[in-house]
Parts: sequence; C-alpha cells; structure tokens
Amino acid sequence: MFIIKYKKIFLSVSLALVLLSISSLFVYKLPLGIDFKGGALTEITYTDVRPNVEVINQALSNNQSLGTVLVQPEGDKNIIVRTKDLNESERQVLISALNSTGTFTINNYTSIGPSVGKELKNKMILAIIFVSIIIILFIAYAFRNVSRPVKSWKYGVIAVITLLHDIIIPVGVFAILSRIYHAEVDTLFVVALLTVIGLSVSDTIVVFDRIRENLKNKRYVTFAETVGNSLEQVYTRSINTSMTVIIVLVALSIFGPSTTKVFALMMTAGMFFGTYSSIFLASPMLVLAEELQNRKK
Repeated sequence: MFIIKYKKIFLSVSLALVLLSISSLFVYKLPLGIDFKGGALTEITYTDVRPNVEVINQALSNNQSLGTVLVQPEGDKNIIVRTKDLNESERQVLISALNSTGTFTINNYTSIGPSVGKELKNKMILAIIFVSIIIILFIAYAFRNVSRPVKSWKYGVIAVITLLHDIIIPVGVFAILSRIYHAEVDTLFVVALLTVIGLSVSDTIVVFDRIRENLKNKRYVTFAETVGNSLEQVYTRSINTSMTVIIVLVALSIFGPSTTKVFALMMTAGMFFGTYSSIFLASPMLVLAEELQNRKK
C-alpha cells in the first residue's frame, strides 16, 4: 500500500523526469538521420589498420563541398560516412579525401531523397497515434464490465499517458546519447519506440487485470485498498520479468556491435521506465482519477 500512500511523490518524480527529458530535447535536439532528412551513407572497409576517426574527420573537413560529415566506426576496419545527398563530382571528392587516409573498399553507398525521409517521418507519427488509439479502444473494451468506481475508458487513457511517459523519457535519453555516440534518428529508433510501447502496455495491462479481478471479487473495501493490494500481488513478477530483459539489453549494449549500442541503451531505458510507470504511475493515477471523481459528486 505504500505506493498508493505516497502516490503524489511518485507522480511528481515521473513529472520531473518527463520535464527533464523534454528539456534535453530542447538543449540537444534529435539529430535526424538520412532515413528522415535525406542524404548519403557510404560504408567502407580498410584493407589494413583503420586510422583514427580524428584523422578521417580531418581529411574530410578540408572539403567544404561535402557539408557536415559524420564518421561512425563499425567493427574493426569499417567506417560509415554520413553526408548530405552527393552528386557524382561530390562523391568523387569524398572518395579522394578518404584515399588519403588509407586503402579501402567501398561496401555500400546509399542515397535517400528528402521526400522519402519526410514520408517515413509522417508514417512514424501516424504509427504512434494509431497504436495509441487502438490501445485506448482495446482496454476500454476489455475492461467494459468494470465501470465502477473508475470508468473503463479511463483505464485506456491512463495507459496511453503512461505510454507517453515511457516514450518521452527514452527519447530524452537518446538526445543525450546522440551527443556521446553521434547517433541519429533512423528506422531502428522507430523500432525501439514501438517495441517500448508494446512491452510497456503489456506490463500495465497485467497490473490493471489484477485490479479488475479484485474489483469483481470485492476483496477489499475501498478502491485505493484494491489497487494497493493488487500491486503487491504482481509487482515482484513484473520487476523480475523486466530485469531479465534488461540484463540481455545491457549485455547487448556492452558486447554487441556499435550499430545496435544506442538501440540497446534506449531499449534499456524504455524497459526500466516502462516497468516503473506500470507500478508507480499508472496505478496511482487510477486512484487519483477515482478521488477526483468523488470530489465532483
């Protein structure tokens, strides 16, 4: 019952984390990758030892026609060079500059136009909105027989609020990580967000389902007691389940390839705060909704 007793503290912590994440977005911003803003991606493998990234950056910075260039190490001998969309002459300038750093072979060259990037960005936003609406409708239907003391549709709205909490915080974490690892928003970023949504809502529904079961059986006198005791019955299972996934993600971020490092770190943050929100945010908000409803009567 301590979670419900100190619900205002936990709600304040969540609000503070969300505000900090939004602040980090304003300070660091989200660097869009070529998937969204268009551009070119060149992947090369050095024949001998790969030079330091600083050496490569120095060679490329001498060519103003290339614009902003981002060099990302990959494996032992590979690098990925992200640039604006290049015409043939600019591409030759890039290759010539890279030739001064060592012998290499070009593995892949990808060019994405800005119109394709805009379409992907719109689809990402629509996907998140669509998923949120479906979640509200599904939970409202699943909890249709539990309309007292909190109406079933409020369970859905609270679930979506917790989802926004679980999305905003990892995105804020990503904004900070992007400055450290020079990561950019790409399709893997979208996959991470949608995965966090799916895992978070499933955890929240487990908690809500136990509340629904206890409400039907009328095991406790007040709604706050029902929610508090329901949490005590499931939070250990919820934490243990999330911890097994987090351990795997931490291992992936440490031992996995650099291309999935930021993805794994973002997923770790999403799993952690998703579990936190299911226990310390969603359920207290149900009690708060019930209290506000009683005040209006």
